[in-house]
Amino acid sequence: MDQRYLTYSSPLEGRYASKAMRELFGAQRKFSLWRRLWLTLAESQRQLGLNITEAQLRQMGEHLDDIDFAKAQDYERRFRHDVMAHIHAFGDAAPDARPIIHLGATSQYVNDNADLILMREGMGLLAGVLANVIDALSGFAAKWRQLPCLAFTHFQPAQLTTVGKRAAMWCADFVADLRELEYRCENLEFRGVKGTTGTQASFLELFDGDHQKVKKLEAMVAEKMGFQKIAAVTGQTYSRKIDAAVAASLAGIGATVHKFCNDLRLLAGLKEIEEPFESTQVGSSAMAYKRNPMRAERATGLARFLMDVSASPLHTAAEQWLERTLDDSSNKRLAMPELFLTADAALLICLNIARGLVVYPAGIAAHVAAELPFMATENILMAAVKAGGDRQDLHERIRRHSQAAGEQVKTHGRPNDLLDRLKADTAFAKVDIDGMLDPAAFVGRAPQQVDEFLAETVEPIRKQYAPLLGQPANLEV
Repeated sequence: MDQRYLTYSSPLEGRYASKAMRELFGAQRKFSLWRRLWLTLAESQRQLGLNITEAQLRQMGEHLDDIDFAKAQDYERRFRHDVMAHIHAFGDAAPDARPIIHLGATSQYVNDNADLILMREGMGLLAGVLANVIDALSGFAAKWRQLPCLAFTHFQPAQLTTVGKRAAMWCADFVADLRELEYRCENLEFRGVKGTTGTQASFLELFDGDHQKVKKLEAMVAEKMGFQKIAAVTGQTYSRKIDAAVAASLAGIGATVHKFCNDLRLLAGLKEIEEPFESTQVGSSAMAYKRNPMRAERATGLARFLMDVSASPLHTAAEQWLERTLDDSSNKRLAMPELFLTADAALLICLNIARGLVVYPAGIAAHVAAELPFMATENILMAAVKAGGDRQDLHERIRRHSQAAGEQVKTHGRPNDLLDRLKADTAFAKVDIDGMLDPAAFVGRAPQQVDEFLAETVEPIRKQYAPLLGQPANLEV
């Protein structure tokens, strides 16, 4: 019996999320980052005059990644404290440095600062996928910028738009998500070197009351870890409102994914646009003819989970007592990685879909033709008035003919005969009705809006993220 299949594993790990995102939130990356934070702290303390030797730093630097996880787990069983367990495991690997590892720090020095780094890198990974989705959808929008299709309000035929304009609307939501992530990354503050309750008292003691050295220490560590901004004040932890804000940004991605994929599911039902469907793919175990939109459905389900989980960090932020309580820890271990892995998984599905969208112009044209007579009535009315007709009388005639034609379609399942009825009405004899039925005349500025959106909004994003464009979006399952 294969032992791998005896216990639960998250579908995000084994089925959905990318290798890069799984590794980012994996144990190796986390605890290697802790060791780098300890090394950076010690290096900076030495530079500022503490009695730490080059040999100690060198020994720490030689053991940043060779973590003995079994030994760390043994220590944690003894101490019931994960940070102390890893301090001891690191000390075993670098025994000369044992006396100065974690000097003056509290657990949240490594926990919080590492989490901020991981979130920043996670948002960078998501930004790369978003840029690729935007690139794919914008290419699709450009290709179909002129193809007229029914636009809907309340899922009822309204006026005409174009396939490209609708795709540009999807794309614009993903652009908003990218800008939100960029904002979060640019304004993410390092927790820094704050001590047990955020007062920096332990570091002030180490530097004999020298406030400037304590401030310098924090600035040095932040800069070495790649942060320009440092939280001005904290308790033991950085404010959990930061987690809540990041979670809200990821939930916004969930809303965009949900809207995009729900629209595709509706369009697939109308047989106008479909997601990719592979030659050997099975749509239904019972109904062999079906082409279920399973990718869009999967992404919709993940997006719903993403939006739901995003509320948890907000509750955690509200729940923190005074300088800190520990009830954030277990929740944070679950919520934040799951948010990132779920957003990653949902976006990868969207990228896969966006690169393989299938359009059925004939089906779209048939739907347009069925509804265009109703949509053309306003133009027909104006033309008949210009030809000398009475606007109120003409409007009433169109109303009666429209109701009668609608009954033919809805009650009897017959074709829409509104145009034939209008042509037979002498009040419209001077109007070239057939000449007013070009669908392209009813899409307004939709093609031009697509062109302007691509040039003004998307092209700068393509240039900014050019090195990341073209990343694979193959789905394993």
